[in-house]
Amino acid sequence: MLILSCNVGSTSFKYRLYDLSREERELAQGQFEGVARTEGNSRHQAPGGYQQVSDVPADSYAAAIDESLGFLRQSGALPAGSLPDAVAFKTVAALGYTGVQALTEDVLAAMEGLNTLLPAHNPPYVAAIRQFARMMPSVPLIGSFETGFFSDMQPAVYSYPLPAELAGKGIRRNGAHGASHEYVAGWVAQREGREDLRIVSCHLGGSSSMAAIVGGRGVDTTIGMSMQTGLPHNNRAGDIDPYLTLYFMETLGYSAERVKQLYTKESGLLGLSGGLSADLRQIQQAADAGNVQARIAIEAFSYQIRKQIGAFAAAMGGLDVVAFTGGIGQHSVSVRAGALTGLDFLGILLDAERNAQPPEDGLISTPKSPVRVYTLATNEEIIIARKAKAYLEG
Repeated sequence: MLILSCNVGSTSFKYRLYDLSREERELAQGQFEGVARTEGNSRHQAPGGYQQVSDVPADSYAAAIDESLGFLRQSGALPAGSLPDAVAFKTVAALGYTGVQALTEDVLAAMEGLNTLLPAHNPPYVAAIRQFARMMPSVPLIGSFETGFFSDMQPAVYSYPLPAELAGKGIRRNGAHGASHEYVAGWVAQREGREDLRIVSCHLGGSSSMAAIVGGRGVDTTIGMSMQTGLPHNNRAGDIDPYLTLYFMETLGYSAERVKQLYTKESGLLGLSGGLSADLRQIQQAADAGNVQARIAIEAFSYQIRKQIGAFAAAMGGLDVVAFTGGIGQHSVSVRAGALTGLDFLGILLDAERNAQPPEDGLISTPKSPVRVYTLATNEEIIIARKAKAYLEG
């Protein structure tokens, strides 16, 4: 069974083609940056060194999809004239739907119902899914909603302190990055040789979230109903005082659009660094060169992670593993160190040398650390491919 696994961003498109017939094999992968922008690129590769590179951005999702299918056929990853058995999507959220769903027009309409809360995620996903439907109408399109991993959360965890009747309108904490946190849980369980683990999974990147995981299932998370919550993101605010919105509008005279721009484009690491950059690598370089505001940005980000690890440990009644993934989680030595500073009382003992240069197995805690700490590369695409296969097989 050939599954094309897709991850869509506001200006990006990534894919991996898997053969899940007998054993899991990745046949090809590719990514586009700057879709419908003036600057961008595309990269494709398949086994045997077959590659295709372009520094010209795709002018639409349709063009990106067409180029991807062309590469898959030219490289031999997809037999000539054939199509994948299904296309799997890492969808974020839809009003009234969760878990694995066939992406019908009803489901797409439910995704569009959350466009206000997920402006950078749902619109491009819906556009790409509809494009796939037009280009290959006979191929099943399967969405694995990020909220599904957190469907076991209890009412005391997911309920907002708002009038109870609003819960009937779908107002609740949903979570995100479920595919990544699920991959982390499986990866760690395999390394540790046990399933009954209490894990804090830290997915840190352009969008960041943390999850409390017990026995392989998400029981709490930092993301609420929108992606503008939880930890600071690259340029999105994360958790802030909700009454700031009223202050900005009623006292400072900001329009609703100005407030939205402030929260979603000018805040997070970008705002904390004084507008220096939304990229932690550039912020780290500036901090190393003595930029005080850049240093504050890294410390503030790390502090929120550290505080949440403690909160999740309390919620789970203990802690066995902390895992870091995502672009920042996997590569930022300083964020990992800052996030774990002072947590020896929880049994977290970081090995500074291993943290600076993580070994192949990703273990960066000391041999005497009661809580084991890992860093790893996530693979959301394989998770949603497996789910699509399971859905099609009933």
